[in-house]
Amino acid sequence: MSKKVFAGHAVRNLREKLGLTQVDFARRLSLSPSYINQIESNQRPVTAAVLLAIGRVFDLDITRFGADDLDRIVADLREALADPMFRGMEPSLQDLKNATTHAPAFAHAFLRLHGGMRRLVERRAALDDAVASSATEGDGEARSLAPYEEVRDHFHYIDNYVDGLDRAAEEMSAALDLFGRDDALGLLVRHLRERHDIGVEIAPAGDPEAPLLRYDRQRRVATLSKALDRASQTFRLAALLARFEQSELIDRHVFDAGFRSVTAREVCRLSLQNYYAGALILPYRRFARLAREKRHDLDLLSVITGASLEQVCHRLSTLQRPGEKGVPFYFLKVDRAGNVIKRHSATRFQFARYGGACPVWNVHEAFEQPSKALVQIGEMPDGVRYLCLARGSVKPPQRHGQRERRFALGIGCEISYAGELVYADGLDLRSASVAPLGVNCRICPRTSCPERAFPPLDRAIVLDPDRRGVVPFTIQE
Repeated sequence: MSKKVFAGHAVRNLREKLGLTQVDFARRLSLSPSYINQIESNQRPVTAAVLLAIGRVFDLDITRFGADDLDRIVADLREALADPMFRGMEPSLQDLKNATTHAPAFAHAFLRLHGGMRRLVERRAALDDAVASSATEGDGEARSLAPYEEVRDHFHYIDNYVDGLDRAAEEMSAALDLFGRDDALGLLVRHLRERHDIGVEIAPAGDPEAPLLRYDRQRRVATLSKALDRASQTFRLAALLARFEQSELIDRHVFDAGFRSVTAREVCRLSLQNYYAGALILPYRRFARLAREKRHDLDLLSVITGASLEQVCHRLSTLQRPGEKGVPFYFLKVDRAGNVIKRHSATRFQFARYGGACPVWNVHEAFEQPSKALVQIGEMPDGVRYLCLARGSVKPPQRHGQRERRFALGIGCEISYAGELVYADGLDLRSASVAPLGVNCRICPRTSCPERAFPPLDRAIVLDPDRRGVVPFTIQE
């Protein structure tokens, strides 16, 4: 093992879930009760031998005892504690690590409480604005933010990988022989008809307001929008198939996740249907092998598989099956206003939970050069460097007067994996320029960034009337 793993919380949770005392747990592992007690209290790390014994005796995936999820919690806590309400009482980084290591459930509870507080403040501001303008349209939208954030965080902390659903999709893909087939859409149409007595129609071309997919339960007919390209039509039918063939797996996952609201459960259910669709079209082993062979050339993978560029990027970010992990990628989709529509990550890359993303990040440039693959080496404040790729995506209008929809896709991995990507060819990773990235301006520690939009919340600033730089203030160290 490359570093010590203090995972007493995971060992304790496992023991309690099994209903064992420390004495019984130690006996099963042929260890002393005092040793188990020291591990659970994080006085001693979990050694490789203990991890292997736990995996063997209890038939578990030992990768669940890694520290990556704790690193993410620490990063999230640092961002939350940058809130002005905590000014003057900010804990040190070591304090955060100690709290997260010894009481991760408490750390999650704190993040949930802080998120609830922020949403309450945002709702109050929205209500104040509504009263001032005699309008109430925004209130419902403010209320709807919480479930999406809860589901997004859920996938964030499980590495965006759902094992049971992924394996079920892989088996079905093999049974239907879907992977890379030009007639994948037709195969799904036939399967839905023969297996579930569901017909598939294409909406009339003259109906630009038609939804992407509409399912008529009485007629048992699924109607696809004609505006969708073939890859998107295939994806939508694959997601529909998940409703009829994987409802039990999906319902169990949603129940185990313990969401607080009906809306969050429904959002997660929809996300899992989409997850299954991606795994069905791009089955794990075959796609992971192809991605390695083609050195993760996004355009080439899209051509070979028939999947869209966005589907390929998203699927790459989910290849985290224990024992068969691919390159750990982050993936996000951003609109023109800078709103993060999707974000998934199997890396330590720190996404902003609140506010906009770092302006230095090349994902913003993709709107200016939508057909070009942009490559950037970026370094986060923790010193970890990433190979960052960005591509533009344009959805054309469906009628005169309608705006085209533009998005930016960002995908990347830690620089140590750069050799496995065709995009690193020709780059001298030792001498290439490195972009100093941050999570966002509100918590960025970089004091000399010329693109800073506003001061960090946790630092004092100095305004000098006799000196004016690109940024009109300096930040106290």
